[in-house]
Amino acid sequence: MPNSKELQDLVIQVRRDILRMVHKVNSGHPGGSLGCTEFFVALYNEIMDLKEGFDMDGHGEDVFFLSNGHISPVFYSVLARRGYFPVDELNTFRLINSRLQGHPTTHEGLPGVRIASGSLGQGMSVAIGAALTKKLNGDDHLVYSLHGDGELQEGQNWEAIMYAAGKKVDNLIATIDRNGQQIDGSTEDVMPLGDVAEKFKVFGWDVMEIENGNNLDQVIAGLNEAKSRTGKGKPVCVVMTTEMGNGVDFMMHTHAWHGKAPSDEQLATALDQNPETLGDY
Repeated sequence: MPNSKELQDLVIQVRRDILRMVHKVNSGHPGGSLGCTEFFVALYNEIMDLKEGFDMDGHGEDVFFLSNGHISPVFYSVLARRGYFPVDELNTFRLINSRLQGHPTTHEGLPGVRIASGSLGQGMSVAIGAALTKKLNGDDHLVYSLHGDGELQEGQNWEAIMYAAGKKVDNLIATIDRNGQQIDGSTEDVMPLGDVAEKFKVFGWDVMEIENGNNLDQVIAGLNEAKSRTGKGKPVCVVMTTEMGNGVDFMMHTHAWHGKAPSDEQLATALDQNPETLGDY
């Protein structure tokens, strides 16, 4: 396992990757990606039990499903820097015929990607199906998923959330990125979500919260706590509070950078705030 400094260096380098990828093609979603950087770094380098290499079945290892697929830049960066594919392939983000499309897809055969996730609200159902399959196969590994809070406005989530509790899918850990922002503004202005944690509790889940999802130590401790709660008859929900655009001062505290690329000058400013640590691609 990497030590804490190595993990923090990776967080900063992943931020640089996100910014450079989106800037190069003047397209993509930096805000949510930056807000979830600590989560992805922790998940793939500290939390999940992973095999060497990649196969779609995922038998005998933990698996992850990204539901809010528009934050693909952070997903691609962490996968590449974990060794799933060459880091320099990040240069091809959103280009024609690239394996790194704006929303992850499977037909390009990109290692690490198990589902196409462009249409919001479907990842919960997929994760539940994978978790039940692991139970049927006698595989005691876990299924992890990540969902945007704005994504919870999609009704399919709540059918799936009800089903998971009713069927005791207790090998599933679903994390909600509670950044309070979506493309058109605050989640509470667009469609108020209220108390997300309480909603999951009422639906029958075991719920815990990570107060600062941009603190790497808190994320690691929180996800380890979530792991300890699995296997006890309830699916586990982690409500994780993050800051959209975290790590870049002018991208924080606003929804404006949900889906907008920085200019040359803005990129230079953002990169100055995140000095190179592990080497740019």
